[in-house]
Amino acid sequence: MKKMNMNQCPCDSGQAYDACCGPLHAGTKSADSAVALMRSRYSAYSKGAFDYLSESLHPDHRDDYDPAATRRWAENSDWIGLKVVEAEEQGDEGKVEFIATYREKGVIHSHHEVGNFLRRDGRWYYVDGRLVPPVTQRNAAPKVGRNDPCPCGSGKKYKKCCGR
Repeated sequence: MKKMNMNQCPCDSGQAYDACCGPLHAGTKSADSAVALMRSRYSAYSKGAFDYLSESLHPDHRDDYDPAATRRWAENSDWIGLKVVEAEEQGDEGKVEFIATYREKGVIHSHHEVGNFLRRDGRWYYVDGRLVPPVTQRNAAPKVGRNDPCPCGSGKKYKKCCGR
């Protein structure tokens, strides 16, 4: 796990919390981009700013939002880091691909999502997101037969060495 300065913002911007996401959570400043809103939402999970999560969700998409479940998940997770993979904004619409890493019940998880954002009356909102499925990794090496020499270099047959 990475060590973070207690004053550093959890969104991995490299800035102090009070100069980054803190003013957005406090309501004294609005996010100036879809990326800034996404970063502030990640920080809200980490800092327990649950009202902000609800307020930054687009009003048309709040019907199925479950604040109690969100709180349980956030409070039972250790928020490790955030990586912005790609972002694009065109006018009042934005897309942000990100990977949020957290630990839950001792297991590290990566939440990889492309989030959709809208700006209405000068304010950015999170609309919804689509999970990015993991990429299937294929072994490019030739398959080792049971009676072939073990690729580890032991000199034994594969079935008697690493193929057990």
